[in-house]
Amino acid sequence: MSGAAGRLSQAWPATLRWRDLDVAPPGDPDVVVRPLRGSDAGPWQRARARNAAWLTPWDATVPPGSDPRPTTFRALVRRLRAQARAGRTYPFAIDLDGRFVGQVTVNNVVRGSAQFASIGYWIDRDAAGRGVMPRAVALVIDHCFTSARLHRIEIAIRPENSNSLRVVEKLRIPEIGYAPRFLHIDGGWRDHRLFAVTKEEVPLGLCERLVRDPG
Repeated sequence: MSGAAGRLSQAWPATLRWRDLDVAPPGDPDVVVRPLRGSDAGPWQRARARNAAWLTPWDATVPPGSDPRPTTFRALVRRLRAQARAGRTYPFAIDLDGRFVGQVTVNNVVRGSAQFASIGYWIDRDAAGRGVMPRAVALVIDHCFTSARLHRIEIAIRPENSNSLRVVEKLRIPEIGYAPRFLHIDGGWRDHRLFAVTKEEVPLGLCERLVRDPG
């Protein structure tokens, strides 16, 4: 493998660990971001069931007339893996102290002149409020800017989702706009606030920014 394809082979699969960073202070949470796998089925299903009321208002849904989503977790993983091999999606699981607690997914990877992608994320409520998600998102975005060689990452968040908004606030990712009826969420087309960051804005990386100014 050579050229651009060889360089991008480092983008996936990849495992990223917060404590491996030179900037990570001693005693920080042991946050690991790694490829989502079939063996996550049990922990994933239990986390989703336990957090259903907390997560459902923010879950993407399928508009009427669209192709249905996979009906099992393993089918979902197979589809995401196929997209990852094609370089269109990077589906990461989040582990905290060796326990599955959520996901960060890089979606809609566009190459060519754009070199762009979007990111979505969710976390088990039991692990929320401990700085896990800002660290996981920072790890993934830095990976996108380095190994995946992307230039711009966008995050779309419903205005009512204060927990997700806190993540971009902690990372100081700027708001760039407002998109009415942007995504189909929880059964309807919902407005979203748009946030984005480019590689030039974080020359030392988002992880370094988060440690220097944790918000």
